[in-house]
Amino acid sequence: MTAALFNVSTHMEGSLQRPGKIICVGRNYAAHAKELGNVVPDKPLLFFKPPSSIIDNGETIILPPPSLTKQVEHEAEVGVVIGARLRNVDGKAARNGIAGITCVNDVTARDLQKTDGHWVRAKGFDTFCPWGPKIVPFPSDDQLAKTEVTCRVNGSLRQHGHVADMVFSIPFLVSYVSQVMTLEPGDLIATGTPEGVGPLKSGDVVEVEVTGVGVLRNPVR
Repeated sequence: MTAALFNVSTHMEGSLQRPGKIICVGRNYAAHAKELGNVVPDKPLLFFKPPSSIIDNGETIILPPPSLTKQVEHEAEVGVVIGARLRNVDGKAARNGIAGITCVNDVTARDLQKTDGHWVRAKGFDTFCPWGPKIVPFPSDDQLAKTEVTCRVNGSLRQHGHVADMVFSIPFLVSYVSQVMTLEPGDLIATGTPEGVGPLKSGDVVEVEVTGVGVLRNPVR
C-alpha cells in the first residue's frame, strides 16, 4: 500500500478536502484518562465525529446554546490522514498507507459525554472538529518520536504532550481500525489528546500546534 492515491501537496494550504469519515481514539494518553477518572483501555477506544463537524483553520467554533450543553472543552490532537485504501493491514502496511498528519481539535461537550453514556452528541455538533492548517507528509520514525502537540487558549498553555506518550502508536491504530472498517484515501483519524483539557467560552481563541504542521487557530463564539 502507498499514499499515491492522496496527494499531500494539493492539501498544503487553503481549504482541506472534507474527509469521508472521522475516526477518533479515546484515552490514548494515560495522564488524560487519569484526569477524567478513567482507566486506560486494553484496546483502542474508537468513536466517530461526523464530517459535518469539520471546520478549517480560522473558522469559528460555535458554542451550542446552554439548553444543550454548558461545558464545552478543547482537545488538542495529532490527526492522521489516510493516503490509500486500507483493509486488514498490518502495522508496516498501515504506516505506508498514511498520507500525512495535521492538527485536530476534538471539541467536546463534556457534560453530555458524561451523561449520555455514548458520545454522539458530545462530539458531533457542527464546528466541533477544527483541523489544519495543512497536511504534511508522515514523519520519519526519528521525527515522529519528537513530535509534540500543544494547546493554547488566549495565548496560555493548556495542553502539551508527545506522540511518544501515546498508549497505542499511530501505525498500530491505523492497522487496528483497518480490521474494523475499510479506510479510504482522505479519511481522518484523531489519535487522542494529552492531559490538560479545559473549558472554552465565547471570545476565546484556541490554538492547536503539532510539530512540523503549524498552528490551527480558531475563535470561539
